[in-house]
Amino acid sequence: MPESTWKIHEIRKQVAVIDGQLAPSMVLKNARFLHSVLKKWLVGNIWILGDRIVYVGNEMPTDLSGTEVIDLEDKVVVPGYIEPHVHPTQLYNPHSFADFAAQRGTTTFIADNMTFALSLPNQKAFTFLDQLKKLPFSFYWWARFDSQSELQNEDEIFNNKSVLEWLGRDDVLLGGELTGWPRLIHGDDLMLHWMQAAKLKGKKVEGHFPGASEKTLARMKIFGADSDHEAMTAEEVERRILHGFDVTLRHSSIRPDLPQLLKGILEKELDIFDHLMMTTDGSTPAFHEDGVMDKCIRVALEEGVSPIDAYNMASYNIARYYNKSHLHGLIATGRFATLNILKNESTPDPESVLSKGIWLKRDMKKVKGLPKISWNQFNHFTIPFDITDDDFQFSMPIGIHLTNEVITKPFSINLQFSKKELPLGNDESYLMLIDRKGKWRVNTMLKGFDTHIKGFASSYSNTGEIILIGKSIEDMKFAFNELKRLNGGIVLAENKEVVASIPLKINGKLFDGDVEQLIEHEKLLTKALKERGYSHSDAIYTLFFLQSTHLPYIRITPQGIYDVMKKKVMLPAVMR
Repeated sequence: MPESTWKIHEIRKQVAVIDGQLAPSMVLKNARFLHSVLKKWLVGNIWILGDRIVYVGNEMPTDLSGTEVIDLEDKVVVPGYIEPHVHPTQLYNPHSFADFAAQRGTTTFIADNMTFALSLPNQKAFTFLDQLKKLPFSFYWWARFDSQSELQNEDEIFNNKSVLEWLGRDDVLLGGELTGWPRLIHGDDLMLHWMQAAKLKGKKVEGHFPGASEKTLARMKIFGADSDHEAMTAEEVERRILHGFDVTLRHSSIRPDLPQLLKGILEKELDIFDHLMMTTDGSTPAFHEDGVMDKCIRVALEEGVSPIDAYNMASYNIARYYNKSHLHGLIATGRFATLNILKNESTPDPESVLSKGIWLKRDMKKVKGLPKISWNQFNHFTIPFDITDDDFQFSMPIGIHLTNEVITKPFSINLQFSKKELPLGNDESYLMLIDRKGKWRVNTMLKGFDTHIKGFASSYSNTGEIILIGKSIEDMKFAFNELKRLNGGIVLAENKEVVASIPLKINGKLFDGDVEQLIEHEKLLTKALKERGYSHSDAIYTLFFLQSTHLPYIRITPQGIYDVMKKKVMLPAVMR
């Protein structure tokens, strides 16, 4: 049975404040605030008791005993920002990224559950989610329907019981994102059943339709998809709106599309801002050095979007779309006391942040971090095996050509090489995917990743397996052994020395520390990779998507080298 946000005795106290029988805990007076429904800037007083706004208007309470009264004359107040499409495990973890984002005014996440679905049984995952619910921050979640790769045990993870358990949670707001949508067209009724189950529970279904034709969009709408975040041109935005989708505009580390999208929307005079949202779509840490949703709002303002539309795209539009505007995205009676206090409407980076009635930031200074949580649900990451020369067998006809950060195509391997080392300066490298428990491996060649990387190892990947890349087998083994010593992470090695590394002790995928520290680690790694011929913009995304079968054309997966278009294994994994 759904839980009430506030208990009966709490509601009685909130009404008592309005009746003058109880003093509010806080009053923000003379506040110039955004009313997102009226689409106006109003001036009034905001009464707060605990974590809830109990009154917004011209009146002041009759009882102010013990009340914190803050005069906000000359300041601007907007709702706390909402990130509607968070991948909260892009090296950072959900807790650390929330703590970081909150200082920049983003106080609500609607987040991907993939890492939890792949790594934990549901009850352990739910215990972790329940910890996050207690923080002065708002977490909501997706329920994934597929793994984005070709697992050897996918049916055990994404089965009817498991998916329906996720959809049964009140804090799960949507099904998707639908990276496996081609299955629907090819007759996968189980996925269609999950979509219908989500809809029956009042939840949304998020698409993932890059480059989709008009008929594909129509099919997906009939199947039950509600929105999509993959539009790359204003014309694609308009096409999605035409077929009844709401659209989330993306501004990420590999697709910084927002300026061009907004420019096109304004040029075409499309009056559609009430149906638009914005997202950073799981960007890697360094991209967030200058913000999260405040960064998106800043871009919108710079492109000439009206301030009210810009702030609504990062708050009210999202809350309304997900049927949460009774709690979020609106400065009005009954909502969470989650507010950003700004210098002016042109400056979305808040001076102060109030989240569920708790000050996290005051006058540009962090005054409270999110309380620590336990990571005990995740087993301590260890690598329980060694690799030997026998694992480095690279005699195969087909390799993977990386044409940009994430798109790959097959190529015929013609390079003549010795067993131990490839020549530096060449853009072909050894590539191995190895099971984190050492049960199997997949070997091939990778073209277009680098020219001078000798040894590289990562436990950060889509499915959590171990990736090895390099031109020197000895340095690849050295990087692997350092990864083993770290109990998870990313290691760049050269001549049997560590050049750069990122420790990822939580599940071998997540950094156990502040995002600010992580950004510095990532910048050092990126610099070292670029010095060794990595020519693309985001190596972390490259690692993450090498296994992702929702992208063309060839992938390295736990089943083997996989042809995405033909949906078949070209070269199977080898048991060790």
